[in-house]
Amino acid sequence: MENELALIIEDDAYLSEIYSAALSKAGFKIEVAREGQAARTQLAALLPRLVILDLHLPRVSGKDLLKEIRADQRLANTKIIVVTGDTQAALTVQTEADLVLVKPVSYIQLRDLAVRFRSDGTLNPPKPI
Repeated sequence: MENELALIIEDDAYLSEIYSAALSKAGFKIEVAREGQAARTQLAALLPRLVILDLHLPRVSGKDLLKEIRADQRLANTKIIVVTGDTQAALTVQTEADLVLVKPVSYIQLRDLAVRFRSDGTLNPPKPI
């Protein structure tokens, strides 16, 4: 399967590096936006299959970006994983996101989710054995 694009929207440089490494290992081509307005610009020019989205960003909030992505017909097939340390905010977006993860999120956790996403097209957890 060819590399598909993942856009990581995260203002913490350390976390964006971890997420980039995990998604790259899962076979995604990576683009990173470190603040909301840059993410808006990249979303207008790119067609990512997957977006990793922090909710608390400079300039434009992740919540606003989530609404904009969901309203954009061009991005209708883009899957969104919200990654946030704010459990209250996580609750408010769980119906709009495909998956919500509460920080800290490990390299292995994100890599394995991305591998499953690439292999079967869903972000659902595996069925218990």
